[in-house]
Amino acid sequence: MSASKAKNGTWTSRFYVTDQNGIKTQTYKRGFKTKKAALEYELAVLTSPRVDKNTNTASTFADMCNLYLDDISCRVKASTANLRKVVLTQRIIPYFKTSKFSEISPSDIRTFQNLLLRDTNYSQTYLRLINSTLTAVFNYAVKFHDLSYNPVSKAGTIGKLRTEISIWTIDDFKRVSAEAEERFDIYTILNLLFYTGMRIGELLALEYGDIDFKKKTIKINKTLSRINSEDLITPPKTESSNRDIMINDSLLEILKIYTRKIYALKMETRLFTLHQTNIRKQIKKFALRVDVKEIRIHDLRHSHASLLIHLGVNPLAISKRLGHEKVDTTLNVYSHLYPDSSEKIIALLEEL
Repeated sequence: MSASKAKNGTWTSRFYVTDQNGIKTQTYKRGFKTKKAALEYELAVLTSPRVDKNTNTASTFADMCNLYLDDISCRVKASTANLRKVVLTQRIIPYFKTSKFSEISPSDIRTFQNLLLRDTNYSQTYLRLINSTLTAVFNYAVKFHDLSYNPVSKAGTIGKLRTEISIWTIDDFKRVSAEAEERFDIYTILNLLFYTGMRIGELLALEYGDIDFKKKTIKINKTLSRINSEDLITPPKTESSNRDIMINDSLLEILKIYTRKIYALKMETRLFTLHQTNIRKQIKKFALRVDVKEIRIHDLRHSHASLLIHLGVNPLAISKRLGHEKVDTTLNVYSHLYPDSSEKIIALLEEL
């Protein structure tokens, strides 16, 4: 880095930039009030994504990833943007490193995919996430940086969506819940998740003012995400996720008892400050004690949906309670839980 001071007291930043063909050219900018400002400008230029002026495409894969992440930063939820950043920096960029972006071929993608497939530590869901993230970067380049085609599309996909759903029956839940009463915060969390179907992020964002004890409802209008070791409150997953969930008297009573235990309770007080990892460990501990299979926290949401289906609640009502954007989502996720109605249909037709 270099900076020189002019006679008028201002500073000039002067340095060399290497283009995509490896050719060095000198560049400079005058008029900085301090040497620090001049050096900061030089650093910003040298570390910013380099774009090929002839193709309007970032010269290296890492450069294009930086452009992509900057673009989505104001278009998707912070938690989504952070997830894609983690996948890119930990799993994808280290492999392609300084590969010229426009020269990455379907064969290169295929080789990368095969490397991932050989790693038995990766689940099918995670493989799909890596592949979809890689696809998104190239789609961005095709749409906005004149890349001719997406090589990932030609290479094919890897990984699969998680289709199997683990649930607790009402008996499973009651056994674990009874064991958890010694930890009333976990007991309350368990009952809320199982009997409302709310997402864990929605639960952790709940404030005392979100509970209407007269109307017997819980307002869902935000979610909590943990990004870079910090808690971040954001709007919920989709517009449909904004909803009021009706609750029964038993759950209402549990909430009354729990909130009385909170010191200096105000309307804006968050009800639960535990970390997801701690909640998961506690639930696992109580499940093991009563010999009930371990399930994910999110599977309590599936358990709630399964319970409603078993009780004969119609899919549209379940969709609204869960905050799904479309009833199709509910049907696609839980269609296997609905009983075969063929015999019932035939019986109704016979009656006619």
